[in-house]
Amino acid sequence: MCDLHHSDHERTAPDSGLNRRQVMQLLAAAGVTTGMAAGAGTAAAEPEPGAPRTGLAKDTPAKRAALSWIDRHAGEVTGLNDEIWEHAELSLREWNSALAEAEFLRRAGFEIEWGTAGFPTAFTATFRNGRGPALGFSGEYDALPGLSQRAGAGTHDPLVYHHDPFAPSYGTGHGCGHCALGAAAAGAAAATAEGMRRHRIGGTVKFFGSTAEELMIGKAYAVRAGAYDGLDAFLDWHPAATTATGWGTTSAMNAVTFTFLGVAGHGGDPLGNKSALDGAVMLATMTEFLREERLAPSGRLNYVINQGGDAANVTPEIAQISFYVREGSPERVRALLDSVIRCAEAAAQASGTTVRHRVTASVWHKLPSRSAAELLHENMVQLGPPRFTDADQRFAKQVQSSLGLPEVGMFSEIAELVPPNPVFLGGGSTDVADISWQVPTVSLGTAVAPIGAKTHNWAFTAAAGSGTGHAALLATARYLSATAIDLLTQPERLRELRAEFAQRTEGTEWRSLLPDDYEPPMYEPPEWFLRRTGQSWPPDNITWPPERVVSKEEFASLGPDLPPVE
Repeated sequence: MCDLHHSDHERTAPDSGLNRRQVMQLLAAAGVTTGMAAGAGTAAAEPEPGAPRTGLAKDTPAKRAALSWIDRHAGEVTGLNDEIWEHAELSLREWNSALAEAEFLRRAGFEIEWGTAGFPTAFTATFRNGRGPALGFSGEYDALPGLSQRAGAGTHDPLVYHHDPFAPSYGTGHGCGHCALGAAAAGAAAATAEGMRRHRIGGTVKFFGSTAEELMIGKAYAVRAGAYDGLDAFLDWHPAATTATGWGTTSAMNAVTFTFLGVAGHGGDPLGNKSALDGAVMLATMTEFLREERLAPSGRLNYVINQGGDAANVTPEIAQISFYVREGSPERVRALLDSVIRCAEAAAQASGTTVRHRVTASVWHKLPSRSAAELLHENMVQLGPPRFTDADQRFAKQVQSSLGLPEVGMFSEIAELVPPNPVFLGGGSTDVADISWQVPTVSLGTAVAPIGAKTHNWAFTAAAGSGTGHAALLATARYLSATAIDLLTQPERLRELRAEFAQRTEGTEWRSLLPDDYEPPMYEPPEWFLRRTGQSWPPDNITWPPERVVSKEEFASLGPDLPPVE
C-alpha cells in the first residue's frame, strides 16, 4: 500500500464491456477459470450472486463516542499526518515517524512494544479492556525516494531539490500517502478504544506500526514470526483517488535484486575489463523478450538499475538491478521468477561476469472478505464522503491540469459496492495480503488525491500534506472506527467473517514465500533512537555486520598475443 494495490477498492462497473467470448479468452490467457475460489492457484475472487446486504451497521452509543472522539481530536490526527509528512523517511529508517505514531497512541492509553519481528522501527500498540474480540489496525509511515513536493502545490515543485550537474535529483516524499494512512489508522484505533472504555465493551485493539511497506518487507516477515496471531479481524486502508471498498484481490509478488560482479578498468583501455553494467543491461533487455511468450495479462515485470557505475571512464565493477515479479498466485510468481533468473544466468555468461541474487520480499495475493466489505461500505455510506472544500477542488483541478488529466476535481461520493471483475488482469501488491490469510481482513481506499492521479507521483505528495489529505484521513478514521465498533458489539458480524474466511481458505495452506534462510534487510539505527525506544542492536534475526560484497573477478583473457606483421 506502497507499492500497491488499488485493484480491490477502486471504483468498478458491474458491466466489463466484454462479451462472453472475450472474457473467456482473457481468463484463458490469465490461466484461470470461472467459479474458482480465491485460493493459492488463482488471484481471482470467487464471484458470488446477490446484491450486497444492508442493515449491518448499527447506530450505538459506543459508535457515537468513537466518532465524537475523532471530531474532538481532529487537529491532533491531522497534526500527526503533517509531522510524518515533514519527516518523509525512507523504508527501514522511519526513526522520527515511528516515534511520532507510537507517542500518539501512548497518549491514547495504548501500551507500546518496540521491535516487532526484530525491525527497529516496527512497533505494536495494544489497548485491552477486559475479555472480548481482538481487532488489528494497520499503520504505515514510510516515504518514497525522488517524490519531494510542496504541500498543496498544484504544479510539480519539489520541496527538496539536490543540485548535481551530472545527476540532479529530488528529495524524499510521501507519494503513496503513508503519512495519511498511519495517522488515520492511529486515529481510528484510539477512537475505538475510547468507545470501548466509555461503554464498557470488552476486547483488545492492536495497532501494528509497520516498517518498509514500500519495499514489501515489514508485514510478510512479521506474519511468519507470528506477530498477527490471535486477531479476530484486521482493518486496513490506503490513500487513493476514489472512495470505495470491495472484495477484490491483489497480485502476489517476489522482489529480487541481482548483483553482477566484474573487473574495473580505464574506459580508454577497455580490453580485458569486465563490465558488471553490461550484465545488468543484458538482463533488462532479455526480460523484455519475456513479455510476448512468458507474461500473461495477470503478470507484471518492473525493474530499476539501482547501481550502474560512477563515472563513464571507469568500467563498472559492481552493478545491481532489482525486479518486482508479480502474478496472480504464488505458483505463477515462482514460474515467472524462474524465467528471470535464467535470463540473469545467461547475461552473466555472455558478459563474462558473475551474478548472485537475493530475494528481498515475497507476498501472497490478498484473500478477500465480502462480509467485511459489506459492513464497511454501509458505514461509509452512513457517514458520507470526505468533506472537501472549494479550495480543495481548485487545488485538484490545478493538479489535473498539470498532469494533462480532465479537470473534474476530487471524487466526492462513496462508490457503489460491486463484485470484482470476473477475471484478474493483474495490478499492484501489498504485504497486507499475507495478513489476510491469517485473519479476516477488509480494506478500503479513500480519495486523498484528485481523480486520475496515481500513487508514486508528486501529486500524491502534494495532496497528502494538504486539505484534501486531511479531509480524507479524517473520513477514513471514522469509517474504520465505526466498523470496528460494529465488530465488537455485534457477535454475529464476526461469526460471518469467520465462516467466510473458513470457506475461502479451505484446501489452501498458507506458507510464507520467503526463503527459509531469509534475513530481512535492515539499517543500523542511530543511538538516540535505540535509547528512546529501549532497544539494543543488532536484533537476533540478522547477521551483523553484513557480508561485504566484493568482486574477486579476474581480467578477461583475449588469447595469446598476435604475431608481428612483417
